[in-house]
Amino acid sequence: MRSDFRFSVEIGHFKKIELVTGFVDISANWHGSGLIHVREYITLLVGNFYHFSPIIGRMETYFLRASADTAGHPLPSIQDDQEPSDIGPREIIRAAFPRSAALPEMATAVLILDEDQQVEYCNTSAEALFTPVDPVGCTLIALLTSCNATGGEDVFAAVDAGAEPAPTRLRLADDRLLDCTVRALSSGGFVLSMDDVTTYVRNAEFAERDALTGLANRKAFRERLVERLAAAARAGQTTAVLYVDLDRFKAVNDTLGHPVGDALLRKVAERLTSALRAGDLVARLGGDEFAIIQSDALQPAAATALATRLVDLIGRAYAVEGHVLHIGASVGIAIAPDDGYEPDILLKNADLALYRAKAEGRGCHRFFEPGMNERMQARRSIEVDLRRALALKQFELVYQPQFDIATNRLTGFEALIRWHHPVRGLVSPGDFVPLAEEIGIIPAIGEWVLRTACKQAASWPGAISIAVNLSPLQFRGGKILETVVSALDQSQLPAERLELEITEGALLDNTDAAWDVLNRLHGLGVSVSMDDFGTGHSSLSYLQKFPFDKIKIDQCFIRDIDAHADRRAIIRAVNSLAKTLRMKTVAEGVETDAELACIRAEGCDAVQGYLTGRPMSAVDAMALLAPEQIAQAS
Repeated sequence: MRSDFRFSVEIGHFKKIELVTGFVDISANWHGSGLIHVREYITLLVGNFYHFSPIIGRMETYFLRASADTAGHPLPSIQDDQEPSDIGPREIIRAAFPRSAALPEMATAVLILDEDQQVEYCNTSAEALFTPVDPVGCTLIALLTSCNATGGEDVFAAVDAGAEPAPTRLRLADDRLLDCTVRALSSGGFVLSMDDVTTYVRNAEFAERDALTGLANRKAFRERLVERLAAAARAGQTTAVLYVDLDRFKAVNDTLGHPVGDALLRKVAERLTSALRAGDLVARLGGDEFAIIQSDALQPAAATALATRLVDLIGRAYAVEGHVLHIGASVGIAIAPDDGYEPDILLKNADLALYRAKAEGRGCHRFFEPGMNERMQARRSIEVDLRRALALKQFELVYQPQFDIATNRLTGFEALIRWHHPVRGLVSPGDFVPLAEEIGIIPAIGEWVLRTACKQAASWPGAISIAVNLSPLQFRGGKILETVVSALDQSQLPAERLELEITEGALLDNTDAAWDVLNRLHGLGVSVSMDDFGTGHSSLSYLQKFPFDKIKIDQCFIRDIDAHADRRAIIRAVNSLAKTLRMKTVAEGVETDAELACIRAEGCDAVQGYLTGRPMSAVDAMALLAPEQIAQAS
């Protein structure tokens, strides 16, 4: 509806400009022929539709009737040979506005960047966001660094990948959260919009649903657990809490990225939901941890049945964005009122049971027992000591010899780690290596092992090799190639004398990146062995994809082989396969003369075990290498 509000201004060659709320009528009458030169700063604000920035340009005689929907569009320049009829409202507005003033002031913070990602314009909201730093003239990275923002390295990921613009979340030093979207401009440069989503995210954290999976969140879970426990106490019933943690999920995130990990979590949530009864509740507590309330059921039978089904269901393969993924689940169970009647205590006890399940091999369920708390405290004490062990030089390497069966000659050693604890004494690798993997310090320990072993082997004579085990986490960390090159360079050990042993767990995700790392290690001249062959998944497919130098046959096939014809048949088949693929075989864990005779008869190339040599110190290994002391394998 038109307003009676009307006024006129006199500017330059303009005889009159009339402004009317709702749309603008601009009449230009000439006192003479020629061009109009407007150099005044004109700000026209009509009905909250217009906010015109400086207009400095050349315009021919024209009549403009522009409605409010043309506001904010950038204008190209107007050529001298254009007729007034060729110039529409959108073109005139585009001509009048430079890129840095293309966007009106708005609540969303806006930065306009040049092709080098340097800020050339920011609106009022952006200025307020980065106060006291002046964004103009800064590169985006420098600007984000100045305010200690995290996540900035991903802002341009979609543009660099040629993908559709997608929001990237930044966290500022004061914990404000921004969703940033960058788009390329057709005229060059980029526009970056930043929406403050702090309030939205904080509210979501306290809402009833987990934003990623749609399941109940921790807050909703606790509230429902309080209600269920109260109702169960009044009715004299039991209530079970099942704490579920995903096995090998971190490897998916590390190797394939968080988007794939998020998609996998959503599929896990669907499977969890499908396994429950109508009255049960499943919640995502955070990360890859879930919890279930099971009430009004006969316990512990009902919890046992559900946990067994969950382990099986979650352990089945997933197809996610072109990847076939394999994860697992461990489950801890606590039942009220016997294991506690307070929500926090019950959940804590279920968590303790979960730790027992993970410590006993994962992919299983365990019930809470009263002694678990004491064992957990002891475990946490070991964890603290383990984190300090490397700095305190409590680790030591020992070396177990390997012999060629045909010639009975020493060919190399395998480096094995030992932990000398000042109070506990010698701690078995089986007790601390899984814990080191779980708490994320195995890459640092593994790097120390590699560097120490290479340095020691460099002092050995001849072509004696050194074998070093790689943890799956160490292999997937992305830095193993760089670490190997550095260790060889510092120790001056020839690459062909280093042998890296990996288990099938390192290749479980079967990613292109994993195979690329193996091929590049091979390219250096480093030997690669498949360790613990036959104890994992799909070993034959791995042998087909990569030319391993050796296959190390797990000791479970060697033990008492002389009394088990089926084990001899397996060893015979493996040796036949290895010879066809031009790979060597090493029999691990040989402890008796009868076992040695069997593996020799079945065609194994090398032997390693207590019979031919126990793990020994570096000094003893050097003594064994003396020509007159090389032991003959009997």
